[in-house]
Amino acid sequence: CETAACTFQTCISKNTYNQEKCDAYLRKLYLCCQSMYEGKARAESTACPKLDVVKRWLKNHPENS
Repeated sequence: CETAACTFQTCISKNTYNQEKCDAYLRKLYLCCQSMYEGKARAESTACPKLDVVKRWLKNHPENS
């Protein structure tokens, strides 16, 4: 998920930290993190927040919103 995190960071830097312009990249990162956590019981990555944060963000930001 490090690549997704770097892509998000590049977007956020280019857009003066306006997260709304980079939501698609943040979604890709969180989906990557969710997949990682679902694949391994003890998965960890410095690019990913904790699983409960990932789940909450995805729940609060449905794809069709």
